[in-house]
Amino acid sequence: MLEQLTGHEDPHPIYERLRAHGPLTTDNGMWITTSHTIANKVLRDRRFGVRLADGSSPANGSLLPDSFLELDPPDHTRLRRLAMPAFSPKKIDEYRARVEKVADALLDRDEFDLIADFAAPLPISVISDLLGIPDSDTAEFADYGALVAASFDSGVTPEMANAHDKVLALFDRLIAQRRRTPGDDVISSLVAAEAEQKLTAQEMVGTLVLLLVAGFETTVNLIGNATRALLDHPAQWKLFKANPELAPAVVEETLRWAPPVQLTSRIAHEDVDRIAKDEWITVLIGAANRDPEVYPEAHKFDVMRVHKPEHLAFSSGIHYCLGATLARMEGDVALRALARRMPDLRQTGPIEFRDSVVIRGMRSMPVSRS
Repeated sequence: MLEQLTGHEDPHPIYERLRAHGPLTTDNGMWITTSHTIANKVLRDRRFGVRLADGSSPANGSLLPDSFLELDPPDHTRLRRLAMPAFSPKKIDEYRARVEKVADALLDRDEFDLIADFAAPLPISVISDLLGIPDSDTAEFADYGALVAASFDSGVTPEMANAHDKVLALFDRLIAQRRRTPGDDVISSLVAAEAEQKLTAQEMVGTLVLLLVAGFETTVNLIGNATRALLDHPAQWKLFKANPELAPAVVEETLRWAPPVQLTSRIAHEDVDRIAKDEWITVLIGAANRDPEVYPEAHKFDVMRVHKPEHLAFSSGIHYCLGATLARMEGDVALRALARRMPDLRQTGPIEFRDSVVIRGMRSMPVSRS
């Protein structure tokens, strides 16, 4: 049934059909859960990982170099720890003023595409700054990120392979520059860690590619999904405009109601209840976040909702999204800017949705300030 999700604007009718089979079911030989409780347990349980029980990598046909996202402990722990300082709360607070400035500059227009002209340029500007990527290269990085996201469903295309080669060449150039002249950025800190033999050159590139893609792919869809949800729910939009301090609540409800990442998978490292060693389980984050067992009126978009338990938009356990604090801050700033600068914002044309099972978001949303 999962293959039916491709191209669906709203996957929830399919999720509900799966939910009707019980909290844990099978589809084409793969375990699937729509339950928030089971999903959270699987994501936190160290008996599940992202690799096979013997530590080997499942073939996924990806061009991406291995990063800590595709690794289990202890390598996952070692590499994630090296990247963590760049995403500390103190660092994120330091970036807020820059994000506010970029958001305001991007909204100096009357008619525009919410995704291409606002939701995408904002986070790519921030992650490029964090990584120390020159402004002249940011557009190419944004295109690369979109192609990577598409490859989650369609596999590697010649266009993707070409973009991948260009990005790796750029990272090689930037790494060489930081070896000669270190700076105050993530690449410089990873180059220093490599010199201390805390990671290999290949692991460094894999970490940088992951941070680049994850650093804006979640945020662009968060901003897009939140704006669409608010405009589709005029009472909620009106409430938010009158109370901009609700921005964090809007972000959290969007992450629950329309999470950018709809699913993830884990592999059992030993027999766990009905799941046998080396069997896969797909965690349907989008379904778990609307589990009626834990969220009253689960399908209702309500910015005043009390989020207990926490949604799973950023996963859970050791793979909890490293950039969650950054994404939340960027979403907060972006939504406040829209409400302040464009209180009469409206959609002016048809929306084009991402043709993806994994990622929920839009390719295009034409809007106008009045």
